[in-house]
Amino acid sequence: MRLLFVLILLAGTGIGIVYPWAMSNFSGHEIGSWRVYEQGRFKPVTVPLAGRDAPVRVLVDLTAKAERIVSQQRTVLTLTAASGGRTVLASTLQFNHSDNPRQVSPQLPDKIFRDEAGLIPTVSPGPYLFTVGLGDAEGIEMRAVDLVLRAGAGEIDRRARPVGFSLMAAGLIGLVLALRFGRRRPENPNSQPPPPRWGRGSN
Repeated sequence: MRLLFVLILLAGTGIGIVYPWAMSNFSGHEIGSWRVYEQGRFKPVTVPLAGRDAPVRVLVDLTAKAERIVSQQRTVLTLTAASGGRTVLASTLQFNHSDNPRQVSPQLPDKIFRDEAGLIPTVSPGPYLFTVGLGDAEGIEMRAVDLVLRAGAGEIDRRARPVGFSLMAAGLIGLVLALRFGRRRPENPNSQPPPPRWGRGSN
């Protein structure tokens, strides 16, 4: 029974955490990376996209002097993407779910945090203008911000996270109960009367 609950917990972890992370970071192929913030200044970038690039996943890498981003549900960065004068993507980024940031260098305290701005499902061939700006979060020492685009990115099934988290909860609860009630209590030697020392039935 314990093995069953462990398997349910592992399945939930794979569906709810590993699958969305892998789809966000590894599906499709990278188009390129562009520096949109450096030395205290933001700058918009224009990227030519082709119809075959769709869907395009938009990611943002934030390099900051921090162990983790604590934005307290505030917006760290904003991003918009426009084509032909029409906004095709608008997103707010918080970075507070990046528990395992990449390290820039062993000699530097800076870490690289990644957040997903969203997906451009269909692409009209032509230039796309990406604009990144500062949000209302405070106290974050930003070093650099990079825009990362991935072409042919798979779309994450919206049911994956709820189903995965439900399986994780069921597996964890079941495992705890199995461990708690599966332990056999040692018999109390005083629960049985001692064998008679003399007379009938004695040894």
